[in-house]
Amino acid sequence: MEWRKSSRSGSTGECVELRQDLAAVRDSKRPSVALPVPRIAVRELITRLSR
Repeated sequence: MEWRKSSRSGSTGECVELRQDLAAVRDSKRPSVALPVPRIAVRELITRLSR
């Protein structure tokens, strides 16, 4: 599965990454640990942040 990081994360490499299918997030500093999240929660978060 592919992971995406925010375009605002810059070049430091320290960011939260989102799995392409929106079913998990992880810390780029510890990529072996992923936190599963409901897709609806991720969509709601993205909607609220984009306002």
